[in-house]
Amino acid sequence: MDLTALRTAHPDHWNKAAAIRTLTLDAVAAANSGHSGMPMGMADVATVLYEKHLKFDAAAPNWPDRDRFILSAGHGSMLLYSLLYLTGYPEMTIEQIKNFRQWGAITAGHPEYGHAPGIETTTGPLGQGIATAVGFAMAEEIQRARYGRKVVDHHTYVMAGDGCLMEGISQEAIAFAGRQQLGKLIVFWDNNNITIDGTVELSDRTDQLARFRASGWHVQAIDGHDPEAIDAAIEKAKASRKPSMIACKTHIALGSSAQDTSKGHGALTDPKLIADTKAAYGWTAPAFEIPADIKAEWEAIGKRGAIERANWDIRFASLSERKQSEFTRAYDREVPKKLTSVIRALKKDMSETAPKLATRASSEKVLEVVNPLMTETVGGSADLTGSNNTKTPDLDAFMPENRKGRYVYWGIREHGMSAAMNGMALHGGVRPYGGTFMAFTDYARPAMRLAALMRIPTVFVMTHDSIGLGEDGPTHQPVEHLAISRATPNTYVFRPADTVETAEAWEVALTSKETPSVLSLTRQGVPTVRLEHKMNNLTAQGAYVLAEAEGKREAILIATGSEVSIAMAARELLQAEGIGTRVVSMPCMELFAEQDEAYRRKVLPAGPVRVGVEAAVRAGGWDRWLLGERGREGKADFVGMASFGASAPADVLYEKFGITAKAVAEKVKALLA
Repeated sequence: MDLTALRTAHPDHWNKAAAIRTLTLDAVAAANSGHSGMPMGMADVATVLYEKHLKFDAAAPNWPDRDRFILSAGHGSMLLYSLLYLTGYPEMTIEQIKNFRQWGAITAGHPEYGHAPGIETTTGPLGQGIATAVGFAMAEEIQRARYGRKVVDHHTYVMAGDGCLMEGISQEAIAFAGRQQLGKLIVFWDNNNITIDGTVELSDRTDQLARFRASGWHVQAIDGHDPEAIDAAIEKAKASRKPSMIACKTHIALGSSAQDTSKGHGALTDPKLIADTKAAYGWTAPAFEIPADIKAEWEAIGKRGAIERANWDIRFASLSERKQSEFTRAYDREVPKKLTSVIRALKKDMSETAPKLATRASSEKVLEVVNPLMTETVGGSADLTGSNNTKTPDLDAFMPENRKGRYVYWGIREHGMSAAMNGMALHGGVRPYGGTFMAFTDYARPAMRLAALMRIPTVFVMTHDSIGLGEDGPTHQPVEHLAISRATPNTYVFRPADTVETAEAWEVALTSKETPSVLSLTRQGVPTVRLEHKMNNLTAQGAYVLAEAEGKREAILIATGSEVSIAMAARELLQAEGIGTRVVSMPCMELFAEQDEAYRRKVLPAGPVRVGVEAAVRAGGWDRWLLGERGREGKADFVGMASFGASAPADVLYEKFGITAKAVAEKVKALLA
């Protein structure tokens, strides 16, 4: 690679790009950790994008109509941090760059959403960025259809590497984006042919250009170090009505002795290598210093969008007050004031009529009153619409010909769906929810984890939540998935017992601003257990006393979901024998843990024996409530699953696996003996 020719052909561009490369070398060397090669290879693309195309204002990083830039290859985080520092984002100081990957710095090893403005999403798990970007592009389309092009008209740009495109989630994202003709989505493929183990040919021979074309994308191939070619390609991509992929042929670790090798992927820290590379760049400034003229040019780029943002403010002010209010409320993740009264009315009706319903059907009833009120909700299902009950009559399908549609047919793409929902939540202005079977949280898990890590309120509707789904058998019967979900920090896992609790769970999920929710819902019908209407949202307390003991309290049954009715039946058996039994419904362990100790001890006082009832394994938090928070509050046992399920009708399975009222009562009596 003739660096001298590149430097002399476009000196102004070269110096700006070299600033990214040298900051990367300095930060990685100081940390003795990181990934130097990708920022060094893609600096030319990033420079052209930010200088000539990206619509943003460094002084107003949360401007709703900004273009979004997503670094899917998150290991190259110094590319993004360099750009934020150079363009003048106030929080991204040179001290933060110097403390790359250190305790307390906002410059984490991989970009972390919430650490600094300008980081649109957390990336690092490869493939997540490109899939999340699909949700960003969808949210832009939905809002543009709702509010008009004069206030919503922006692009989503993605930088993805070979690793992103190898991950299976990338195919889910690419195929879906092509079907939906997301023309505002533009992906730069860092085509450097290098992975950690060596060249891409060690494990892959995919023709990526043909792959994208086959999925309905506009595709170009360019020299990723030629600024004129990069500029022209972006112009063509923006003009296309299809999503675009620009294959950028680049050299990883450009200009260093590690160029085009797997060594170049990681941390380049050798002082001689760094000195020689900077010399090849014609860079003479000391470490972490950017010459004033180059920094000024970059800061001018960061200010370029200020005029457009000011004009946008004027256009936004021209909207009706109602539309302005709706737009702002949705971006602030505030719910309509009527939501509580609507939920209360449904609860009252359900308590009075006491239907026997599967909680997946209960969820649909809730959505039928919520979706017309919360017009920012966007629902969907991974090819299980009729089973997940996520579509309501007022929701039309989101399609290229109907961008006002608020229901998404995701196809069999649980992982892609979940990541794209995260993207919608991150974009702002929409509240996504989507469904699949609880057993397939396995397929959605990486995106669910990132939702929790990023503190965004994505709602995952997981139906068919136990052996109660019956004949489909153990492949579809989740037994460990509740425990896995509960083990994830910053996640609310709801397992409602009836329609009343389901309505309350939805209210909490929709009012949450920083915590994703998992709704674990039954396939089989369950009776209404909340027969007395309560104005307060008891599910928001996590657990509460559903039925009090008659006489001396000797036992407490703690149950969730479909097993609450089993616990209530067991209570009748025990009370008939003079054993005073309290039933505690625990729809959300995480919310119960958030209550003050006085309330928790009121619901679960020391003394009585405790039996937990849930058609799942005991792991995932049960022992805290069974054994007591100090681990010594009395005798306890559990009625649930200790194995996988089987194929049979639900009632047969509950009998065969011993999850019955009689079995619960026998456990209590054994503990009291």
